[in-house]
Amino acid sequence: MFKSSDDIRSKQFSDHIRYLNLPQKLILDSGFELDECVIAYETYGDLNEDKSNGILICHAISGDSHVAKHDEKDIEGWWDILVGPGKYIDTNKFFVICSNILGSCMGSTGPNHKNNKTGMYWGSDFPEITVSDMVLAQSKLIEYLGINKLVGVVGGSLGAYQALEWGVRFPGKTNSVLSLAGGPRLTSQGIAFDIIGRNAIRRDPNFNNGQYYENSESPDTGLALARMLGHITYLSQESMSEKFDHDRYDPRDIDTNFEKQFSVGSYLAYQGDKFVERFDPNSYIILSNAMDKFDLGKNSYEISKKFKDKNLNWFLISFSSDWLFPTSMSKELTKSLFLANEEVNFVEIPSNCGHDAFLLEDDIHYYGNYISNFIENLLEQNKSVSTEEPKLSFDHELILDFVLGSKKIVDLGCGDGKLLNDIKNSRYTENLLGIDNDLNELLETSNKGIPILSLDLNKDLHLIGDKQFDKAILSLTLQAIINVEKILNEICRISEEVILSFPNFAFGPLRDMLSNQGRAPKLEGVLGYEWYNTPNKRYMSILDFEDFCNEKNFNIIKSRYVNSSLKQFITKDYNYHADLGIFIISK
Repeated sequence: MFKSSDDIRSKQFSDHIRYLNLPQKLILDSGFELDECVIAYETYGDLNEDKSNGILICHAISGDSHVAKHDEKDIEGWWDILVGPGKYIDTNKFFVICSNILGSCMGSTGPNHKNNKTGMYWGSDFPEITVSDMVLAQSKLIEYLGINKLVGVVGGSLGAYQALEWGVRFPGKTNSVLSLAGGPRLTSQGIAFDIIGRNAIRRDPNFNNGQYYENSESPDTGLALARMLGHITYLSQESMSEKFDHDRYDPRDIDTNFEKQFSVGSYLAYQGDKFVERFDPNSYIILSNAMDKFDLGKNSYEISKKFKDKNLNWFLISFSSDWLFPTSMSKELTKSLFLANEEVNFVEIPSNCGHDAFLLEDDIHYYGNYISNFIENLLEQNKSVSTEEPKLSFDHELILDFVLGSKKIVDLGCGDGKLLNDIKNSRYTENLLGIDNDLNELLETSNKGIPILSLDLNKDLHLIGDKQFDKAILSLTLQAIINVEKILNEICRISEEVILSFPNFAFGPLRDMLSNQGRAPKLEGVLGYEWYNTPNKRYMSILDFEDFCNEKNFNIIKSRYVNSSLKQFITKDYNYHADLGIFIISK
């Protein structure tokens, strides 16, 4: 059977679930006063003495408080692959809290609860709920637990909405926000699927205007159809083709009243029928409506106003095949956070699993490690920093000399972050950022506690606002760029000055190799590639670059010419004797 995040879900409740009766009424965004409110929640790990190791995890539309198993006898959790002792969110270090959201049916107050004023089930009379209302209820739980400030709030899908809303509404109560497979709003296409799902439930003959709890029949068919439709949005074309194309005319043998003449049909029928066993139709209507109405703003500039002065650490994770919350939405949030001068991390995880990817183990080695690096570095921030001076390579010594006095630095093509880490350890700066499109290299950078963005320099720099950095570094990357003039103009736009270093292809030994041996230039280091696998697209010399700057009106502020093997500065005939050029330019 095709893997799905729904496979481990059941109607069974964990024995570890707890309930908080809020002592005061909850005033919702609509103005409705909810006199009695119960929050179902679970906690994992131990809260430390100063209560500074708390992490709140927010679940998706059909989730619950049972994020992970508490012990071997416990039922499976919906994020066991991420949360637990020794796992990516390590409950040996962190105190993890997860509550069932307001309006759900998995323990917290929702339409399947009775209204104590009437003695009847709330049903469709349950008040309209917003994501902000969910977050308000969660904040009451955090207050009850005695936590003044969380390490972070983590969530995916509808949970990502909640995490973002925490950052907007309660920035003083968390250090960070981590959004997976989320965005500032749902697409119109996504809303369209939800509209059809809600109509399927409401048009079910057994819906009875939402008052079906004491009837012999419930709107099971409508709910199953809504879930079948919704489940399609969680998958991707690639994953469905991989799992169903080879046996599309061989349906699974399951007991269902839904059509199952295709393998994908029997799978959807299985998921729909299974969902009916554990979820309430009214809750599905309430929560999907809240999801559809969440909207941080119509564009990056409008959104940025809500993010202004929050002073948080933000991490956005998208998945390449997720068409319900495409990567473009996380990039829109990234731009908004830049405009608000907030510290933002962003990575796109390559995945074939669609929206469901954040709940599956296929890509956990990527996103799990990024989450782990992010939250553990936040926990380590208050610890003492070594005063020992770092040992620097010769080219890094030169660049550090160039960045002296700068407060905000971005390294474009940062690789594993060694240069940024040297700058960080030299305490020359306050804010650092690494940008690269190699996820393995970026993971090393994030492991060093440096904010990172997985962006393509050739097309994504527009996400960064004007003059947001004092210095931008392009170290040994210029020769790999496609459109040099365009990218350098962009880099000069986002920073006051640009530090460039690049190999000089007019270096004497390279000339000799080509003229005397008739072989493609190859030396140790950045030139240590064969002609057929080199990433270098440009074979320019120092003189070529100086002519380029003169022609295109780039100001050369400072330059150094280096023989890196001899660790010597070259002043005479540098286009022959230097293998490395280092420049500071501006526009």
